[in-house]
Amino acid sequence: MTLKNSILYSSLFVGLFVGLFVGGITMHAASLTVQTDQPGAKLNPAMWGIFFEDINFGADGGLYAELVKNRAFEFPDALMGWSKLSPSKSLGSLAIRDENPFNAKNPHYLRIESQGKDVFGVANEGFRGIGVKKDEAYNFSAQLRNVSGNARLRVALYGGDGAVLDSVMLKDFSGDWKKITAVLHPKDTDAKAKLYVLLEGKGAVDLDMVSLFPEHTWKNRPGGLRADMVQALADLHPGFMRFPGGCIVEGIYLTNRYQWKKTIGPVAERELMLNRWNVEFLHRPAPDYFQSFGLGFYEYFQLCEDIGAQPLPILSCGLACQFNSGEACAMSDLGTYIQDALDLIEFANGATNTIWGAQRAAMGHPEPFNLKMMGVGNENWDAPYLERCTKFHAVLKAQHPEIQLVSSAGPSPDDAHFKYAWPKLRELHADIVDEHCYAKPDWFFNSTHRYDNYDRNGPKVFFGEYAAQSDYIVSVKNRNTLECAIAEAACMTGLERNGDVVRMASYAPLFANSEAWQWTPDLIWVNSLGVYRTPNYYVQQMFSLNHGDVVLPMKLEAADDAKLFASATRDNASGEIILKVVNGDNAPVAVQLNLAGLGKISSAAKTIVLAGEPRGENSFAAPQKISPKETALNISSPEFQHEFPANSFTIIRLK
Repeated sequence: MTLKNSILYSSLFVGLFVGLFVGGITMHAASLTVQTDQPGAKLNPAMWGIFFEDINFGADGGLYAELVKNRAFEFPDALMGWSKLSPSKSLGSLAIRDENPFNAKNPHYLRIESQGKDVFGVANEGFRGIGVKKDEAYNFSAQLRNVSGNARLRVALYGGDGAVLDSVMLKDFSGDWKKITAVLHPKDTDAKAKLYVLLEGKGAVDLDMVSLFPEHTWKNRPGGLRADMVQALADLHPGFMRFPGGCIVEGIYLTNRYQWKKTIGPVAERELMLNRWNVEFLHRPAPDYFQSFGLGFYEYFQLCEDIGAQPLPILSCGLACQFNSGEACAMSDLGTYIQDALDLIEFANGATNTIWGAQRAAMGHPEPFNLKMMGVGNENWDAPYLERCTKFHAVLKAQHPEIQLVSSAGPSPDDAHFKYAWPKLRELHADIVDEHCYAKPDWFFNSTHRYDNYDRNGPKVFFGEYAAQSDYIVSVKNRNTLECAIAEAACMTGLERNGDVVRMASYAPLFANSEAWQWTPDLIWVNSLGVYRTPNYYVQQMFSLNHGDVVLPMKLEAADDAKLFASATRDNASGEIILKVVNGDNAPVAVQLNLAGLGKISSAAKTIVLAGEPRGENSFAAPQKISPKETALNISSPEFQHEFPANSFTIIRLK
């Protein structure tokens, strides 16, 4: 062998050795041992839920399928959302009136008067456009009263480009209020359509409760919810739904707090109220953001039932939002607020011969809604809150010990308000404490052991609002990136491992209208025609669909700087072991897995993987860009090696 060849072979040997050594370090960089025969805490089967708040046009202009904005002319600017349609030769007038109204609780209506020279009327712009789909049916209705003459009424849909999509003529109106109806079938799909209401001929009519609903709503209920948005919720299989908020529960002042009793009964009698997000942010003004309460407490309970989620209503505790006025009711007036809570329990669960149970039955649901939980206040803090919370607890626990109460730990996971609240709530023997956190991804990566040392005998935790912020809280530049979703998944492995303490968790906010949002990031984005689900959504869905029944003890060993996180559970019904592993690093990592305590294992397993570029996002154009991919996995032994992709969340299910 020549010296040159000797040096070459030596170099190859050294290189091969180094490569194998480095490769070995890479391939055995981490190990995960799961004690499959030592089940720990039982998990709450309803642990992973959703939190709905009417923010980002989440209800009107969102989940509530009404397409007409300001349908009852009750906005302070009574013609907001409406515009006059008047060809140059036509003569007519518009007037907002309240004499002899259709409904005294919403007394305003529109009078249209035309001289008959040409068509004359109004157009409604909807919520940043009326989205209609080709050949689908849209149900128009209005309360109408003839004032004079015998003019006909033409109702039409016009596209964003001015093209007529469909039109129908109505006539022979009476002098009394009467509901008129028509069905429109647009010949094209249009995201920016408008609804035209036009008088043809000489005369005057009064209009109120002008409405346009897609015939295809969730479960095809007339006047119901947007089917694609509810389907996105149903696909999450949430264990619970918290509603109706959020800060709108408290209101800027107590006068515009959320009062559930005003949101039930006939829709036409539900009084309009300012949405507190209308005026909250100077950088995202929403002057047309109001609550019609077409989506009210009855509909919330019904929605929970539809999607199999336990209802978790949140009620005002007599404190307005402490980020705003912080107005507090007098303690002598707190009884009214407590009575509202007692009455809500009766509305949800009471027999049909009770006052509020009869109301529920009259709305079409004689069976109880099986309410088990209720929140007292939202994100309130310090002595004003604890004083009121204590009074609520005393009355509600005495009269309804079967109802678990959720109390607030304030807006932050570690500030002075939080540190004040927890000792007080322990003294109160609170059932569940609601903790919130909006922070950068690093907080979530670094908080996977947050609950390891919580008192196992104290109140349970509801991680009720959380979301990783790619920029900073309230920044308009926050994005629903994969990095944020992976960080949340890492934190959720810690929530699951501590399922004996953390009983519930929900991401927030839930929905956002892409053209009318106030807050980002959000779990599900919508526009007038469609929906897309974010990487964060898929993390929530993966946990919910793969939750397991009991926690399995585990030991994860990895480099100190590794962003590697895990949890393990067992599904008692299927006998499957469910591993959840997050790799937040920019390189794949091989993990040596040891399922200790297993005598044998099925070779057939599967993986579900969410992975991609850290800054990757989904969109209306590419809704599945980052979404879970399921593949088969063959395993020959309870000890095996598996490589987890960079920037990934992986679920492995094994029998």
